Parts: sequence; C-alpha cells; structure tokens
Amino acid sequence: MRPGVALALVSASSLALLGSAPDPGAVPLPARMADTGGGRQLITAQAPRADSTSGTVTWWDLRDGQWAQAGSAPARFGANGLVEGATRTQGTNTTPTGLYGLPFGFGIKPAPGGTRVAYRAVKDGSWWCQDNDSTSYNRWVEPLPGDCRASESEHLASYADQYAYGLVIGFNYEQPARGRGAGIFLHVNGRAATAGCVSVPEEAMVRILRWAEPEKAPHVAIGTAEGVTALSRY
Repeated sequence: MRPGVALALVSASSLALLGSAPDPGAVPLPARMADTGGGRQLITAQAPRADSTSGTVTWWDLRDGQWAQAGSAPARFGANGLVEGATRTQGTNTTPTGLYGLPFGFGIKPAPGGTRVAYRAVKDGSWWCQDNDSTSYNRWVEPLPGDCRASESEHLASYADQYAYGLVIGFNYEQPARGRGAGIFLHVNGRAATAGCVSVPEEAMVRILRWAEPEKAPHVAIGTAEGVTALSRY
C-alpha cells in the first residue's frame, strides 16, 4: 500500500486531468505518474475534486513500454468525497486516495468466465470484520468470529446489488491501523454514492474482472484531478 499522493508526475508540466475528454495526442495518465505499482496493469479511479462523489474509472495495460487504455466507465466515490488514505478516519464515508494492491476478487454471483484473479464466493456466512477491537479487523471472515461484533461488521450477502461482483482494494490491509478504515472495495453501483468504496456499473465490473491478470500485478490508483490528492502530481 502506498497511501496519499504517491502517484506523482514525472514532469510537473504534464497534463493533470483524466475526467475530461482526452486529447488524442496526450500522454496517458499512468505514463505521467512516478509510481504505478510496478506491474503491467493499472486501474485509475479519479474524481474532479476532493469533494466529488463521481468521476471515472479507467483500466490500462502496459504494452511494449507504452500504457494503453483497455476500458473506462463512470465511477462513484464516498458520500463525503475523497481524503488522503494515510489520514483517513473510519466511518467518515470518504474514499481513501493512494496506490493499492488488489488482493482478490469476490462476489455473490459466480466469477465471470475468463476471470483469472483469485475469486471468493460470498455465502450467507461471509462477513468483512470492521470491529477495531477484533483480531480479524479488516479481514474477510467465515463465520463471524466471537471477538468481531456484527454491528461493527458488514454482512456481505446482504448487498445483493453492490457485491454481485467486486475486487478488494488493499487499503489499510497489509498492516491494518485501527480506526483508519476497513472494507474498501471496487464493486457494482448501488443507488447512490458509496460509504467509501469505488463503484462502477455491473457491466464494467465484469469487464474488469475478466481483464485483470495476477501475473501482471494490477494495482488501483485513487485520486483527484487537482489539489493535494491529485493522481497526476506530487
């Protein structure tokens, strides 16, 4: 996990926007970042401003040293916008900015044909523990352990639309900091803005799951087009 503004421009004079219509001759956004995770696939999730609740998710492939767009879709963010991942507080309905791995996929529906990432089936006993006092904080659990309160956790099967398909975003995942936040995913749209996740239409989520290749080490970069959380400058 690389929180905050780890996604710097190689050149501060390069273009910074993703959400507007791209100039056909413009340098692709990943090529303007100092850090893309070191792999050959990248998802960028960018909002116009830190207080935005919508923006764009784009997925990219690195081919022969050049980044090429593989797909794009409208995206939704937290109801209270985006904040620096390193300073985020749990329960604030904000989406953490930064560069993160994608530990595994999951879903209530079976994995789409062609899915290569590890994919966990959501069952009635599947939970995401968000209890700060639990040893299972920010982890998928089956069943819910005794030290993880249901009132402080998410019953994954209860979100039939949102968790039809998803990818875990590795925010606060490797070495969880209590109170930072838990259960940040890339998933299917619900009715409106999210509680901190990034969401896209179901068709786009299916395409992303089929596109992602573990051997290419895909990451997700979350940020804004301008300001301290910008993807495209330090």
